[in-house]
Formats: sequence, C-alpha cells, structure tokens
Amino acid sequence: MADLNVEVERGQESALVRLEGDLDKLTAPLLKESLVRLFTEGRVQIVIDTTKLEFCDSSGLWVLVEHQRRVTAHAGALSLVGVHGVLQRVLDVTGLKAAFDNVRPAKL
Repeated sequence: MADLNVEVERGQESALVRLEGDLDKLTAPLLKESLVRLFTEGRVQIVIDTTKLEFCDSSGLWVLVEHQRRVTAHAGALSLVGVHGVLQRVLDVTGLKAAFDNVRPAKL
C-alpha cells in the first residue's frame, strides 16, 4: 500500500505543505483534510512542494484544484513547486497548469 507524508509549516496567513510519496485515491483524503484545516485556520496563501511526490492520480489532482478554487475565492493563492514526473505531465496534457496561481518545475 502506498503512503503519503504531508508535512506542514505554518506562517501567519500562509503555509508550506511538503508532500512525499503517492497522492492517489487512498491518500487524497489525507491531503484534503490538511488543506481544509489550514483554510479554517485562515491560511489562504499556500505553497505545495511536490519535489518528493512520486505519483499523482486524478483524485489527488482534484484535491489540489478544489483547494485552489477555495483559496482564490478568499483572496488567497495556491502555488505548486518542485513539479515533475506524472504530475507535470498531467498538468501539461490537461491544461490544468493554468488553473493554479503558480507552477514551478523541479530543478534538475
């Protein structure tokens, strides 16, 4: 069974969320729970570091898109950094890259 580690660093109105492992149907609820908690705490400036993310399916992508919409509706922003592999390909192919405030690829 694949695992996802979600590490959160909180700022005043912001947060850095580091993902490690697989973001899929089984683990997406864990990320959603963390993001909703940050939102209810008033943190609407979110950076998600995907450098150590090994896999992302449509369930994981939906959690990201859904949270992007949530924070944008409250004058916030969601940025993806360290994007690579499957996530990068899915964002490029689907055109969802444009749905996020900022998408930065992983440094080689």
